[in-house]
Amino acid sequence: MTADSRPANVPSPVVTFINIFEISAEHLDAFIAQWEQRAALMSTKSGFIDSRLHRARSTETRFQLVNVSHWESRDAWEAATADPEFGRRTRAAQDDPQTQITSSPGLYDVAVGFSAAAAEPEAARGNQELQGQ
Repeated sequence: MTADSRPANVPSPVVTFINIFEISAEHLDAFIAQWEQRAALMSTKSGFIDSRLHRARSTETRFQLVNVSHWESRDAWEAATADPEFGRRTRAAQDDPQTQITSSPGLYDVAVGFSAAAAEPEAARGNQELQGQ
């Protein structure tokens, strides 16, 4: 069964991990460098698809960083996050007394999706039909 034909109440096996971070602007660069090391470790794990760390354009934004990662399954994500080295690095970042970080992690399934790429063929067909008249 493809994702397009899956009933609405059946989640996709691909999961999205989102973690939002409250952190002061002066600690962003150091935190990003540490995050990049943790992400490099996770990228080697089975089931990893991709990850992006988004940085707010304004220092006034409550959540300065937002991590969005995709995994082939919940089981793959759970196995990867159970890695002792990942746990050690994560705890070190959270326990750093110099940097106050609040994170809110969670796993998500897509509820609604739109894509410009998916709309393009329909728009192109419509333009071709108009030109042919």
